[in-house]
Amino acid sequence: MRVAWHSIGASLNDGANDMRLPLERFAGLTDLARDRRRDGAWLAAAAAGRAAVLAGSGAGPGSHVVVTHGNSIEFFADLFAVWTTGACAVCLNPGLTSNELANVVDFMAPVAVLAGEDGTAPSGLAVPVLHLADAKPGEAPPSAASALDDPALVLFTSGTTGAPKGVVLSFRALLARTALNLAHIGAEILSRSLCLLPTHFGHGLIGNCLTPLFAGGEVLLLPEPGLAGARALGGLLAEHRVGFMSSVPSFWRLAMKMSPPPEPSPLRQVNVGSAPLSAALWHEIIVWAGTDNVVNMYGLTETANWFAGASARAFAPEDGLVGRPWGGSAALLAAGGEIAAAGEGEVLLQTPSLMSGYHARPELTAEAIRDGWYRSGDWGSIDGDGLLRLVGRRRNEVNRAGVKIHVEEIDLLLEGHPAVAEACCFGLPDAVSGELVAVAVRFADGTDADVEDLRSWCARRIRRDCVPERWFPVDEIAKTDRGKTDREAVRRQCLEGG
Repeated sequence: MRVAWHSIGASLNDGANDMRLPLERFAGLTDLARDRRRDGAWLAAAAAGRAAVLAGSGAGPGSHVVVTHGNSIEFFADLFAVWTTGACAVCLNPGLTSNELANVVDFMAPVAVLAGEDGTAPSGLAVPVLHLADAKPGEAPPSAASALDDPALVLFTSGTTGAPKGVVLSFRALLARTALNLAHIGAEILSRSLCLLPTHFGHGLIGNCLTPLFAGGEVLLLPEPGLAGARALGGLLAEHRVGFMSSVPSFWRLAMKMSPPPEPSPLRQVNVGSAPLSAALWHEIIVWAGTDNVVNMYGLTETANWFAGASARAFAPEDGLVGRPWGGSAALLAAGGEIAAAGEGEVLLQTPSLMSGYHARPELTAEAIRDGWYRSGDWGSIDGDGLLRLVGRRRNEVNRAGVKIHVEEIDLLLEGHPAVAEACCFGLPDAVSGELVAVAVRFADGTDADVEDLRSWCARRIRRDCVPERWFPVDEIAKTDRGKTDREAVRRQCLEGG
């Protein structure tokens, strides 16, 4: 079956003999930082001309093209050019070091590496480095037939310095995910969306950008929002009449502290994901955003980002509540090894947007996907109404003398204390119990609480085994480039600081 990329709702195969993207039907992209906008007609011409250059370099079905830049209009022109040839786009963090980039390029063996429009180019690579911004707009050459299950996108979740772990998503998975997102959000809400997250990250690329673009909406880009973006958020939302946005909890903590809410608020839906969302923060976002349609999302790169969601419009905010699947099924791997529809255990997922596997890592793929179920590594529960709740990551468990403690539970508990801005729990080796519970705490500004106050407060709310034994007051909780808490970096920081 040949693929004809389409806006959502159009026929999946209109009989075309090439990979055609109906970019001219896209509303457009606006780069707020550069005050620049390009419509669908520009994207169509730019992608076609760039595809011609790529095809001349050997890009086509079965090949890979590495994209080293992101969060710009030029990035999307390059991405759509890659897909126009039928090749697979490998989207990398622009902040990779030269050694990390070389490691990934050796692993992926691409036909080309695409550099950004700033004129800088990685050096020392064994493959051609292209600046497609120099390509003249034109007509794309015909491509060979591409199947729906051919690789479309590779996103890395870890291993750029060691053995890379690249998640492979097919054209079918991307089409399924964006269609399901549209079905659960609606085209009207998606008509003006703001992206604050990196485009080498599934949450940013698939959830914030491809979903509204394929729904016919306008996407507003705010690259590297940082402090300035957080401070300006309320004004930007009001000025540009943004109806939809999605970000991570850590950004919301910063933005609500620095920016007044939009007046009036144009927001009609706010998704929050990629890290645990406490009920307290969930309530605060509702008040700031001016809508109760704030949705706690659950998803992984392996499921092409979002998998399930719970809106405060339908459910009272609750730690760990992520609702029902947005297409697909969830189950649990119980302690005895059986698959259960309800109860508690490791969360198993089935979805049409599931990854094809990890690139060139068959052993990891076989471990992650068993009998059609993806083993998420998350511990959770499903009740009789089919509502999914998350407890924590199994890999983040602290094993204290045989008692398993989920660190995310401690994070969320402490962040419910008015004196705590952020918390990050982790395990430390202990000669007696194997591991003990430690936590880094960033106190809220102006608080007079101290560690002993928090210790006593915890002791009244959780069992003794779970009360942290080591406390580290810190000025900052380290984050990954995706905005998630970098638990290992926090642990190292605390140990180094005594």
